[in-house]
Amino acid sequence: MQNLKRILVTGASGGIGRSIALELAKQNYSIAVHYRSNEETARQIAEDIISNGGQANLIRFDVSNREETKTQLLADIEANGAYYGAICNAGITRDNAFPAMAGEDWDNVIHTNLDSFYNVLNPIIMPMIKLRQGGRIVTISSIAGITGNRGQVNYSAAKAGIIGATKSLAIELAKRKITVNCIAPGIIETDMIQGAFAEEAKKMIPLRTFGQTEDIAATAKFLVSDGAKYITKQVINVNGGMY
Repeated sequence: MQNLKRILVTGASGGIGRSIALELAKQNYSIAVHYRSNEETARQIAEDIISNGGQANLIRFDVSNREETKTQLLADIEANGAYYGAICNAGITRDNAFPAMAGEDWDNVIHTNLDSFYNVLNPIIMPMIKLRQGGRIVTISSIAGITGNRGQVNYSAAKAGIIGATKSLAIELAKRKITVNCIAPGIIETDMIQGAFAEEAKKMIPLRTFGQTEDIAATAKFLVSDGAKYITKQVINVNGGMY
């Protein structure tokens, strides 16, 4: 079997993660398909990749659990080899007006969306460096981390933190030829965006349309490609011209 460069995609069983995993597999990368609870969808994604001639394996852990994440990542690296790249996509929302926001909702969003930056990347970077092939790290933030958003103080804080962490890590890893960039999506179309909210939301977007998960996947594809080897420490806004 051909020895393909490996890329970890966290949250691969979700809409954006799924599109990224499938798109990168088409680019001849071996995909570590991460999931936390949705094994059926993750397994289907891996099977789709393999049936189309690609390589994929499943990896399960909760990105907010530091020890579990480290254990599973190091076991996967031991079994299948170090990653050439990582797409840090896993995340959750727990929206509410700040005065009414429960401490648990603050903690869960920060642990899952921001702490996972450390939990996922810290164990895999030294093996990546030892490959001596350079590398690609792409984090997923949000327009909420740049502009803020009503009802999302916790989410905005986490996503803003990802941007700062991404830029600092990019500086640290530049001499290793490992690029670190961030994608900040705007409003991406999902089943939850419909009805009256959808029409109001579109008015905020100059292009007057929602983004698709494939738009984020296309940006990730570029950032991991050789064509992006001189791009690092950047935040790529994929938002239809918002703000």
